[in-house]
Amino acid sequence: MADGAHTTLAGGRRHGTAPGPGTPGRRRGALPFAAVAAVFTLAQLVLVRPGLALGWDETVYVSQVATHHPAAFFSAPRSRGVSLLVAPVASWSSSTALLRVYLAVLSGAGLYLGMRAWRGLFPVRVLTTAGAFFATLWVTLFYGPQAMPNYWVAIGALICVGCFLRARRDRSGRAALWGVVAGVALMAWVRPTDAVWVTLPLLVLAVARRHGRMLLALAGGLVAGGGEWVIEAYAWYGGLGARLEEASRVQGGLGLQIAVDDQLRSLGGRALCRPCTGSMPPLVVTLWWFLLPVLALVALAVAVRARRTARTLVPLACAATAALPYLFMIGYAAPRFLQPAYALLAVPVADALWHLARRPDGGWRRVGAPLVALGLAGHLAVQLVVLVYLVDRTAAGREEWARAADALHRLGVRPPCLVTGHEAIPIGYYAGCSSGAIGGNNGNTTAAEILDTARRIPVAAVTGPGGTPPAYARTWSPHRVDDLDIRVASPG
Repeated sequence: MADGAHTTLAGGRRHGTAPGPGTPGRRRGALPFAAVAAVFTLAQLVLVRPGLALGWDETVYVSQVATHHPAAFFSAPRSRGVSLLVAPVASWSSSTALLRVYLAVLSGAGLYLGMRAWRGLFPVRVLTTAGAFFATLWVTLFYGPQAMPNYWVAIGALICVGCFLRARRDRSGRAALWGVVAGVALMAWVRPTDAVWVTLPLLVLAVARRHGRMLLALAGGLVAGGGEWVIEAYAWYGGLGARLEEASRVQGGLGLQIAVDDQLRSLGGRALCRPCTGSMPPLVVTLWWFLLPVLALVALAVAVRARRTARTLVPLACAATAALPYLFMIGYAAPRFLQPAYALLAVPVADALWHLARRPDGGWRRVGAPLVALGLAGHLAVQLVVLVYLVDRTAAGREEWARAADALHRLGVRPPCLVTGHEAIPIGYYAGCSSGAIGGNNGNTTAAEILDTARRIPVAAVTGPGGTPPAYARTWSPHRVDDLDIRVASPG
């Protein structure tokens, strides 16, 4: 089955015209996608729970648009897209539960659009399986209702690559080209550097095939989504190169670094693995990760035999470039970094699973079908166990920030106020205070400025377990809260 404008599409009609946008056939074909998206949304609300307090990075993004909290320091790697994404709720409400519900519904809609972008390239059953596979990963369920960028890079990648393949097949259509622009813009809006890595194979292919309109769509999406980030680079950092250099420093220095083992360690339910030490999770937790490349190769072999190589090879190439910097160029790990790669791998992997489970004549394979079903059931069980463990542990950790904020209020540190030191950003957000640091990745002030601020408003310095209070706060009133040392400046 050759790729091209006159190729019979997998899952498409062999005779007659393709169904139009409003035909019953097209609407029925979209129902499985809607069902997967709805279950995904419901699963987030049940398993992650709307009451889960905001995490460290979330407080940074949300505080940029919230009127009830001072804006936290915004470091060089971050982009404003996530803040704008939550603005419809966070700009007028301080309710975390409302924000979680909003993001869960929005992420479900995003998954639906991501699957729809692949219509006509694979059978509906393959795309439905792909959506279900991606949606049931613990990292997808955990971050779907959170104010974080990586899930939205994944959705943008699905839309962009799917529409790229459709536009490549039918060069006369414009809708798919606009889909490419939208997908790239979404990625660049929330994470500009990730957008470049994901689209790299598409840019190369567009240049090699001399597809001018496609190249313009890809470049236009990058400019539309990442333009604000570049403008900020020249306004605040002295240029794009300077911002990229600062972003590299914040992330520990980008270069040749092997983080594959770090990613494996994080699969056991560690939201951030920095530094990434400790033992590896049990094999049952990481087995699916080792099977992904195997199934991807099976999918590629099936595609080559069926003469439809491009629609499998292109997402595999984009998944590889999306994962490359987080596997081989960074010195720490977070499972969410690989979400775009997982989303793009989901389609070829689902195709491979259906090939292993069903014969070409449509019958079930006697050995393959039960093994695939058993493997998927075990995979789902493992993902749910890790998710429940992570949610419980995360909730407990964020409650500590809330208790520290309550203690600050009892000590007289109330808005307007300033919190410095250990985990000052989340604790400050929970207390309604500004946050400051005199060094490190979030350095935004000096000791002299902190002392000057203490003459006007309440200021507290927080020291973590085993730490030493900063020199400027050693004479301040000490208080013990859990395992934290909190020192409050005397009035005036």
